[in-house]
Amino acid sequence: MSSIGTGYDLSTSTYSPDGRIFQVEYANKAVENAGTVIGLRCKDGIVLAVEKLVTSKLLVKGANRRIATVDLHAGVATAGLLADGRHLAGRARDECESYRDNYNTRVPTKILAERLGLYFQAYTLYSSVRPFGLSAILAGWDSPIEIEGTDQVKERRAEGKPALYMIEPSGTFWGYRGCAIGKGRQLAKTEIEKLDLDSLTAEEALVEAARIIHTVHDDAKDKDFELEMTWISPQSGWQHQLVPKELAEQAEKKAKEIIDAANEMEE
Repeated sequence: MSSIGTGYDLSTSTYSPDGRIFQVEYANKAVENAGTVIGLRCKDGIVLAVEKLVTSKLLVKGANRRIATVDLHAGVATAGLLADGRHLAGRARDECESYRDNYNTRVPTKILAERLGLYFQAYTLYSSVRPFGLSAILAGWDSPIEIEGTDQVKERRAEGKPALYMIEPSGTFWGYRGCAIGKGRQLAKTEIEKLDLDSLTAEEALVEAARIIHTVHDDAKDKDFELEMTWISPQSGWQHQLVPKELAEQAEKKAKEIIDAANEMEE
């Protein structure tokens, strides 16, 4: 009895003879067809960058964002089905609110990643639902336990540390120093591995993130794209925010100059 998907891919609750769940593998294909997303965990913050492919010249610039803020200290970037990504962001916000109501402090990034991973995995258990067609990169700034409203919040926030997790459609999640998902993930991972992330500042990482996204986009030059970047850094008050427009443009300009210089040396 061969296991090629026929008959075994009609439900997420059906295993193939060799123990595979084809619906989860199909969900991974949806991720692989999406624009590249990368996350870089630096010494003083985190940078998230997305290659947002422009499917129509009539689209409003900045619409349909693929990075969402889910709490003051955390954000999530997704690769895959856009509607699933919006639903996940809403779920993440609910989890953050629930944790704050119960414990009067913000949720640690690892616990948030674990809860979202369990949510992903629940959608692989029942025949009446389908797996999420996306992978997600979760970024957060974990401070020592702080009670909201006290005078020590700002000081304790500065004592925190960055955290970065990647969640797969199966519900598996991993902690990373740098990771990539989407169509150009292999090349992006190769470029990330060359970086000394432990000594890189968030501002320097903006240039590297822009360079990597432009590098992996070379394989799909026929499609326009927007570079979407957010960060958690001292400049943002250790909160997840969009990178200021002027700073993002400067980083993108420097990244293009580095790529052009490298191309000239190769020639």
